[in-house]
Amino acid sequence: MRIGDELKSRLFIVAITLLTPHVSAEAPVPSTFSIVAADPEAGELGVAVASRFFSVGSVVPWARAGVGAAATQASANTSWGARGFELLERGVGPAEVIAILSRGDEGRDGRQFGIVRPDGGSATYTGSGCTAWAGGRSGPGYAVQGNILAGEAVVAAMEKRFLETQGQPLAQRLFAALEAGDAAGGDSRGRQSAALLVVRDKGGFNGFGDRAIDVRVDDHPDPIRELGRLARMGLVSDRWNQGWTAFRQKRNADALRFQRETARLAEELPDMLPEVLYDYAVILAANGEMEAAQAALDRALALNPRLEAQAAADADLEPLRRAAVTK
Repeated sequence: MRIGDELKSRLFIVAITLLTPHVSAEAPVPSTFSIVAADPEAGELGVAVASRFFSVGSVVPWARAGVGAAATQASANTSWGARGFELLERGVGPAEVIAILSRGDEGRDGRQFGIVRPDGGSATYTGSGCTAWAGGRSGPGYAVQGNILAGEAVVAAMEKRFLETQGQPLAQRLFAALEAGDAAGGDSRGRQSAALLVVRDKGGFNGFGDRAIDVRVDDHPDPIRELGRLARMGLVSDRWNQGWTAFRQKRNADALRFQRETARLAEELPDMLPEVLYDYAVILAANGEMEAAQAALDRALALNPRLEAQAAADADLEPLRRAAVTK
């Protein structure tokens, strides 16, 4: 290489070095506030979490139908989620799960963890090295925890709201608790991401898998509000999935019960309402309620005329077409 070329090469390397932003070798800490909870009557388990951290939903929430729900946070050891479930499946209680997981973990002082099993047994853990304010609360059916929070009022507000909303669907209770924590100060550094996960046996699409509701906001100026919007859509989608799955299994009475609730919830979601009403019409017709079915279908087509071509050829609407001919 000639001297001139060597000098140019060195100058180029120096320029790139100066222009490249400094990146800390230390990984960002997913500081957060979360709630893990169980609804034994509904057979549901779930997690809700928020943080000033990108994509907190990819780090903190864990849930497996019939096994448990967990939150891995602070200087998270995400292996605690799957390993915790293995221990629960072997009959180990939540408090003992935490003792076992932390015993062999040299970084335990920086960890935070919450876990609940299907019957409501729960426990929460905050390592002594977690950044203040850090701590948690637990009781039958829930565990609340957070670090780098505005104060203890955050977890106190989450616990209070969760207990006050008993009787509502688990997804709504989880979000209500998260919203209360945010209103009480939340993460002291601000907001960025949030997530909500609810599992139930055969709760996935068409009855496959267990993820009934799985919504995330990875980066948003108001992630709690956006998560609330997605959670409402998620709840409608879940009830809709339950109704349509029951219809496909010819459990028409169950299908109608779920789809009626779906239609009620969808009234606040105009983007989803036409298709919900369309399937409501199908299920009403399957249950012999032809007048109500025709009204639901007429409204669906008025809201979304593009459904007309589908309705004209849809075999599921044949009972309704036959009823119209015999009038």
